[in-house]
Amino acid sequence: MKFSWRVLVLWTLPALVIGFFFWQGAFANTPADMGKNAASTRMTYGRFLEYLDAGRVTMVDLYEGGRTAIVEAVDPDLENRIQRVRVDLPVNAPELISKLKAENVSFDAHPARNDGAIWGLLGNLIFPILLISGLFLLFRRSSNLPGGPGQAMNFGKSRARFQMEAKTGVMFDDVAGIEEAKEELGEVVTFLKQPEKFTAVGARIPKGVLLVGPPGTGKTLLAKAIAGEAGVPFFSISGSEFVEMFVGVGASRVRDLFKKAKDNAPCIIFIDEIDAVGRQRGAGIGGGNDEREQTLNQLLTEMDGFEGNTGIIIIAATNRPDVLDAALLRPGRFDRQVMVDAPDIKGRLEILQVHARNKKLDQSVSLEAIARRTPGFTGADLANLLNEAAILTARRRKEGITLTEIDDAVDRVVAGMEGTPLVDSKSKRLIAYHEVGHALIGTLVKDHDPVQKVTLIPRGQAQGLTWFTPSEDQGLISRSQLKARITGALGGRSAEEVIFGRDEVTTGAGNDLQQVTGMARQMVTRFGMSDLGPLSLESQQGEVFLGRDWTTRSEYSESIAARIDSQVRAIVEECYKNALQMMRDHRSLMDRLVDLLIEKETIDGEEFRRIVAEYAEVPEKPQYVPSL
Repeated sequence: MKFSWRVLVLWTLPALVIGFFFWQGAFANTPADMGKNAASTRMTYGRFLEYLDAGRVTMVDLYEGGRTAIVEAVDPDLENRIQRVRVDLPVNAPELISKLKAENVSFDAHPARNDGAIWGLLGNLIFPILLISGLFLLFRRSSNLPGGPGQAMNFGKSRARFQMEAKTGVMFDDVAGIEEAKEELGEVVTFLKQPEKFTAVGARIPKGVLLVGPPGTGKTLLAKAIAGEAGVPFFSISGSEFVEMFVGVGASRVRDLFKKAKDNAPCIIFIDEIDAVGRQRGAGIGGGNDEREQTLNQLLTEMDGFEGNTGIIIIAATNRPDVLDAALLRPGRFDRQVMVDAPDIKGRLEILQVHARNKKLDQSVSLEAIARRTPGFTGADLANLLNEAAILTARRRKEGITLTEIDDAVDRVVAGMEGTPLVDSKSKRLIAYHEVGHALIGTLVKDHDPVQKVTLIPRGQAQGLTWFTPSEDQGLISRSQLKARITGALGGRSAEEVIFGRDEVTTGAGNDLQQVTGMARQMVTRFGMSDLGPLSLESQQGEVFLGRDWTTRSEYSESIAARIDSQVRAIVEECYKNALQMMRDHRSLMDRLVDLLIEKETIDGEEFRRIVAEYAEVPEKPQYVPSL
């Protein structure tokens, strides 16, 4: 804890004051201040009477109601010098006054002082005063903290981070793999720097740009790049920071944000995760959250209302555009929706080149091979991949990242952490036949994705894994490819049945069967790839809390439902029969592959295809991915 002189003084001074008050109160009624020259010696009452009878007393001062006296007397022991002494008088001595008068001694009675009551009152008040003062200091100190009681009047103030010239450290050169989005947003930067280039031909820059895409594709990174490139005032805030527990706070923060933005126009406002405040109004059962809807209404008004907001460009990001209110998406508010999707192979290569700048890569590492190995990876996934590879390299005390670390990092990112290898047993052999069944069909079926690797090393919840890598980024999938994937997914179950018998099949194919059923049902109900014809019988149902219907409405009758079930079953049974036939036809090949897999625990795609080619004809596939 940091030492503070201020705290020490604040607590020491009251303690000294209290000590002084109590000291004063304790000695307030003592005769220490009885005159300028208070007596320092005492005299007994009997000796005082002797001196009085002998005529040696010259003056007497009575204090404390006659209980104490300061006496001036001639002392014969001190060569008849006059000295002042203190005498404690008895309570019942009424004859003393008469005797003083008889001896013609000058005397005076001093009234008792009431200082004790004053000090007692102050002593009773000092503790409450100090307590109130301490509470005031604590309240004042806590009011300076975020969310403290002193911030109650600041609830309506915007919490947006403001930078006059945003120093994000990110430029467009640091953003790779999303060239189309960069081009769209580059116009925004150009307008902020050279607005006359657009206004000369009557063009109007969009008021708002909505970045839409899956998580990890670089939406927030793009906003940072815009801030770094534009060189104009930049406000950044999250959608959740508008909404509080108090009604009206969110709307007040929106007003305050746009007021500050208008004072600094031209400028950029970036709202991250705008779906937190921009969800459809009236969504859900019994209406929506009134506070959130008021905030959204205020946001709509500020973006394109009666007053307008000239010079303010709003950039927002979300991965849930389906839940946003229609009024928020219309032209005039968000004129453009920029898709920031997962990168293709060229984009992945550019992203890897950006993230590999500060990594020590071995000369044998090919970034292009990594890009081909990672279809569907986003920019965040690729950054995490290289970081995991670097961590593995440091753990293994190597000087540079090699292909082995890249391969292990891909496996960890996709499937999870590596587990303990299985010991030789019946269970290990069964898992080996299951995985070889998947890989064998993936190799023999022309339209199936090529095999990348087969392993018995557990990862995550899986006891064994077979990796398939698409030869290219596939946006469209044909009927033959879907049936090939269904057949490949059934390869594990079919291998178990052929080798161990129908009664010995295991639960290991549970996830495979879920995928098979889902693909077959979509072929029938959504893609029109069955005997029912080109009909879309089912659609993706929205959630009830997004303003959709409470009940899901069927697009077909019960007789059609029965036909759908029969078509799904027919597709799966046909693929399963093909898988069983392949397993029976290549039984000896399976045994050899299983023995090799149990021995090595991992077989890469190249070696697997070479062994299969010795027993059967391997169909040519379009440029399978080279092994890393």
